[in-house]
This record gives sequence, C-alpha cells and structure tokens, in this order.
Amino acid sequence: MRSLKNRSLLNVNEDFKGKLNEEIRFLVILNTGYMKLLIIEDDNSLREIMQRALTTEGYVVETASTFFEAEDKIAGYEYDCIMLDIMLPDGNGLKLLEHIKSLGKNDRVIIISARDSLDDKIEGLNLGADDYLPKPFYMAELSARIKSVLRRGTTAVSNTMNIDNISLDLNSRRVTIAGKEITLLKKEFDILLYFMQRPGHIIDKAVLAEGVWGDHIDMADNFQFVYAQIKNLRKKLTEAGADNNIKAVYGFGYKFCEATE
Repeated sequence: MRSLKNRSLLNVNEDFKGKLNEEIRFLVILNTGYMKLLIIEDDNSLREIMQRALTTEGYVVETASTFFEAEDKIAGYEYDCIMLDIMLPDGNGLKLLEHIKSLGKNDRVIIISARDSLDDKIEGLNLGADDYLPKPFYMAELSARIKSVLRRGTTAVSNTMNIDNISLDLNSRRVTIAGKEITLLKKEFDILLYFMQRPGHIIDKAVLAEGVWGDHIDMADNFQFVYAQIKNLRKKLTEAGADNNIKAVYGFGYKFCEATE
C-alpha cells in the first residue's frame, strides 16, 4: 500500500513542479468562484502537495488526515467538492462516504485511492461518489476531475457575476459599479464574491471567516480583521453608489441586500 502511495507522490510532485497552463488557470478561476474543497488524505506529503496545487488554482482548501477529523469537519461545514482517500488509519473512507450521504449533503465526492479494484469502484459509485481516481495520479488529471464534477448540473458558464449595478469579473478580479471600476483589496474582493454568491442569506461572521480564510481562521483570537475588511468594503460600495451592500443583522451576522433595505 505504501509503495503505491510513494509512486503517487512521484507522479503528483513531477506534475506540480511544472508551470500551470494559463488556459487551465483561466478556466479554474472562471468556474470555481472560490469554491471550497476538503482533502481527506492520511499521507502528509501527498496531502500537502494537493493542498498547495489546488490553492494556487484559486480554491479555498481545507484538509483532514483521519476519519475522525474528517467527520468533524463534514458535520460543521459545507464543501463544494471532497477528495476522499478510502484507506484511513482510523476508519474506512467508504463508511465516511456513506455518512456524508446519510446527512443529505450535496457535497461532490471524488474517491482517491491506491486500491484500484473494480469492486471498490462499484461500491464507491453506488454509495454516491461522483468520481473515482486511482493512485498514482497527476495533479492535472485531479484538477480536470474536480472541474468536471463541479460543472455537473450547471448550464452556461460566465466569467462575470452581476447583481443590479455591481459586476465582478472573476478572471481579472475587477469590480465595476454602474460601469465604473473600483479598487478592492484581495480579501475585500473575496468577501464581496462570497456574499454575491449568497444574496439575501444571513451569514454568521464565523462562517464568513472560515469560508474566505479557510483552515487558518482557527488560529485567530477574534474577528476584528473580519470587521475591518467588511467596514472598508461597505464604505467603498457606498461611495461608488452600489445598489446593494452588506448589512449587519444584529445578533446573527451579515447579509447582502439592497442598500435601501
């Protein structure tokens, strides 16, 4: 088993070292919109390589190395796609897949495993996995598989997101209000994108921070940095005459709605 994992590391590492094709980078940013991924993999080196490569492609990436840790994250958060190793040190990944589906979650799941038997593939797909990628694999193939499962059920793809007079270009990361471009910092753009993907929804500050900053939020002592970013972003939207803005909902969090609401 470990020899197969070592071979997978060689293939993944070789691919990771190569420069990402610019067309692939464009399509990833175009289609992900900062989508959130969870990597469940007990091999430390492979997990780190996958996380670095997918983060470079514009995803928010979290990781888990054990059945217990993965179960805890899945219970508390939603993910757009989960990469699941079925050979975990403290449990069977297929049981975890069964648990995910029993919760009624819509998270896409790609099984990544050194066990390439037909029975494992059939069982995983029957349990609700969206794809099965045997090790060793190349990062370019994993990236293509992720994009494929994320596209399922979607229609036309656009590289812009528009709500009333606010327009975001996901490729160039430009923001225009009523046709006039405004300048946002990286996290301000990420926060605005996060809210525009969830218009009218009340978002808890902890959920927002975890969604935009990922795993690193666990090291924060408070949410002052979130408050500061939102304050600056709201000011810029107001000054530019945006039809929509981020409103505080006392005791609950924030929501993106009409500025006059």
